[in-house]
Amino acid sequence: MKAGIIITGTGPILILTSADSLDSPDFVRALRTKGIDEYIAFEIPEEAVRKRYGQHFVVTMADMKQIDILRIVDVDGQRIFRNFDLGGLSGPVLHDRPREERLAA
Repeated sequence: MKAGIIITGTGPILILTSADSLDSPDFVRALRTKGIDEYIAFEIPEEAVRKRYGQHFVVTMADMKQIDILRIVDVDGQRIFRNFDLGGLSGPVLHDRPREERLAA
């Protein structure tokens, strides 16, 4: 699994994914089903998420309502930023909607 902080229009979320990258087509589709069309993503070590979230990490991984392509660990931006040093993030991965979709909106 990969872990990442995804900066969206409504704030950051912390995710786990089985995708090869934070901009793979399957991952992008999974985010789109959640209403996220544009984002900035930073990969973080899965072990750091496991260590900082403990039992919540285990519960998230066992949650049958979520799928491996997109498991949401946290949606509280203040807690996410408290838990991770921004200087240690890799990336960013930038994903933008296609221009024709932006113009049609």
